[in-house]
Amino acid sequence: MERRISYFRQKGDSYIFAASLGLLLSLMMVAWIVVIILVKGLGFFWPRDVVAVTMTDGEKYMGEQWEEKTDKFFNEDGTYYMLDRFQLKIGNRDLYGLDFKWLKKPEVQSETRPEKAVVFERLEYGNFYGTISELHFLDKKFDQQNANLIEQTGEAHEAAVEMRETVEDLKHQLALLSEPLTQLQREINILSLSAEGRTTTGQKRLADLQVEAEKMEQEIATEYQLLTDRLTELITREREIYVVTTTADGREKNIQLSEVVRFYLPNSMGIFAKSWHYLGKVWEFVADDPRESNTEGGVFPAIFGTVMMVILMSIAVVPFGVMAAIYLNEYAKQGPVTRFIRLSVNNLAGVPSIVFGVFGLGFFVYFVGGGIDQFFFSDKLPEPTFGTGGILWASLTLALLTLPVVVVATEEGLLAVPRANKEGALALGSTRWQMIRKVVLPNAMPGILTGLILAISRGAGEVAPLMITGVVKLAPTLALDGTFPFLHLDRKFMHLGFHIYDVGFQSPNVEAAKPMVYSTALLLILIVILLNLIAIYVRNNLRKKFKTSTF
Repeated sequence: MERRISYFRQKGDSYIFAASLGLLLSLMMVAWIVVIILVKGLGFFWPRDVVAVTMTDGEKYMGEQWEEKTDKFFNEDGTYYMLDRFQLKIGNRDLYGLDFKWLKKPEVQSETRPEKAVVFERLEYGNFYGTISELHFLDKKFDQQNANLIEQTGEAHEAAVEMRETVEDLKHQLALLSEPLTQLQREINILSLSAEGRTTTGQKRLADLQVEAEKMEQEIATEYQLLTDRLTELITREREIYVVTTTADGREKNIQLSEVVRFYLPNSMGIFAKSWHYLGKVWEFVADDPRESNTEGGVFPAIFGTVMMVILMSIAVVPFGVMAAIYLNEYAKQGPVTRFIRLSVNNLAGVPSIVFGVFGLGFFVYFVGGGIDQFFFSDKLPEPTFGTGGILWASLTLALLTLPVVVVATEEGLLAVPRANKEGALALGSTRWQMIRKVVLPNAMPGILTGLILAISRGAGEVAPLMITGVVKLAPTLALDGTFPFLHLDRKFMHLGFHIYDVGFQSPNVEAAKPMVYSTALLLILIVILLNLIAIYVRNNLRKKFKTSTF
């Protein structure tokens, strides 16, 4: 028996079995997470049937059934019993104060699927579940006796949405019209509060600015009044388009159609109509702006911010990482100093990411950004321009965080270039830099791209450093737009990783935000995979091109 155990240990089968078991468990956990994210994330957009439930105590609810489970409850004598429950998304948050309600199955008296049940997706207060009793379309009124009530509601909704967009456009025009005057008023206020404003020169400057402000106000007065009158008229007409709805328990509520994103009757929709609705919701999620504290709508600003931050980070980290690796491998004298530098670089990879965030806040934001404000944007102080968090500082902080990955991968790529190729180039009379540029770098490019792939994977998922260097819950404008200088590196931005954290753990309505967490996590995984696939495609092409490299 003792010989058999000894032989078993010597052969190492037990270690092979333990290693394979660890790999299997790891793969199973990853697959389990991916499957949950796929099911929960993709299923969120499918229009579910609306059920009307009557309880034995007379309470009535209408909504979408989400989850079912069996819970343990205790009697007064300490014994327990199992009870089936299901979660109903009842919506109507402005009426009930909550979106979801758990109901006990044995207490359900009846359950129906009303064909005329309508789901209103609103700009505020989430979904509304009920039936349409009346439609008020300007000076016209339609009730349930009208056979085309739903079609007419659709026409009224289109008109109301068009009015809402016109109202928003007019508000934007008013803001643009008054912006120069607002900036001038701000300059007057800053000057009047400063020490310069109390001097003779300052008083004269203040008087000139006030005259200029009065003149500007007179110039825009007529156009401003016209836009204001038009805006008031449109808002009044917009308020005349609404529906009267009835909830499951008989309450009536007026809903302004201009505040409705879309409405639909899921119980009367076929598979094709539901599929079309599903695709529309997916597109809205990818291409639209968020609403309802990020728990509804889309995540386009977060997608844009994530991709742009990764691109800026890659632009920053690759040149520095490659230059550092070339110097360490090709120029530096190998000895204790270079070994210490390599050890330091490797240890940087183990530093907690929040430490990099604190460093980025202190060095990039306060020191570098504050210095730029002092030299180039002193007229805007004390309001900071670069001396506050922004996409540039967040990208540089992540570049610093991922620098060890690029340095190590690039060094491995450089070492993989055959020594004979280097010596051959030098023997033909080329300088060391020509040898590096023409022989080493092209052959080491797959290794450099491997480092970039690892950096993208690490940087795209990091959240902690971004929370103090520029990411925000909701960014009103993108970092890239049509306004000069087009790329605004000082602006704050949204990020998918922070969006998951914010919606999932900071939202006051966690139950309503849960599907958004799964969907955003799925999207983040897909974006990271896409970025990696692009880099892998480029790397594979380079490998084919430089077959002499053994890397």
